[in-house]
Amino acid sequence: MMYEKQKGVPRFKCMEFENKTKDYVILIPIINEGERIIKQLRRACKHRVADHTDIVICDGGSTDGCTDEDTLRRLKVNTLLVKQDGGKQGAQLRMGIWWALQRGYKGIITIDGNNKDSIEDVPQFIRKLQEGYDFVQGSRFVKGGRAIHTPLIRTVAVRCIHAPIISWTARQRFTDTTNAFRAYSARYLQDDRVQPFRDIFMTYELLAYLSVRATQIGMRACEIPVTRAYPGKGKIPTKISAWKGNGNLMKILLKNASGEYNPY
Repeated sequence: MMYEKQKGVPRFKCMEFENKTKDYVILIPIINEGERIIKQLRRACKHRVADHTDIVICDGGSTDGCTDEDTLRRLKVNTLLVKQDGGKQGAQLRMGIWWALQRGYKGIITIDGNNKDSIEDVPQFIRKLQEGYDFVQGSRFVKGGRAIHTPLIRTVAVRCIHAPIISWTARQRFTDTTNAFRAYSARYLQDDRVQPFRDIFMTYELLAYLSVRATQIGMRACEIPVTRAYPGKGKIPTKISAWKGNGNLMKILLKNASGEYNPY
């Protein structure tokens, strides 16, 4: 089924392999993740993640075969959404979040599709949503979390720059603010004071914005321990370039801190 472009939501193709089966959904934005997403989905199968949440792939237009329908069905993927419009991660997430809210999920979990994160921790996010939290941030830096082979420059950037700025903006301390392994309540995403379906969220703006908006409007937020593991050797799986990408992240941080992404 094709969904035509509408205000704040890109045009996208939807392939539902199964009907809605759970109250919660995990959205996995990918583009050409190759064997990494396959390994992640196998890991999810091993830990029976689909017993707790529907698994949905939010594809940005992969051409490497990683979204083969038979493979995704075998690995317990519920639905494949394929963006047919401009934008990067922010557009993929807006596509997935809009579709998930239309389907009636109570909460939405997100995770990168490069197999760096402990997808087996999904039930912990659901538990916090059920306890009444509206934003749940996964962190490798809190007690019980594990940071494995994290490049030193990443650790310094997150701990000394990104997390302090996000924490100041949110008026609550967070420790692992670049981590996309997190959860949102439907109540939070549908609040008129949030309005995530806007075309200003094209790349990493939406992650930064949703990290701070919950506490700004009086909703409950917390962190829970997770594991994030980088490969011990070889190329680091990331879509953020060293100079241009990190420079854009800093611009997003400052705009977010100044309230530029707030709806009014």
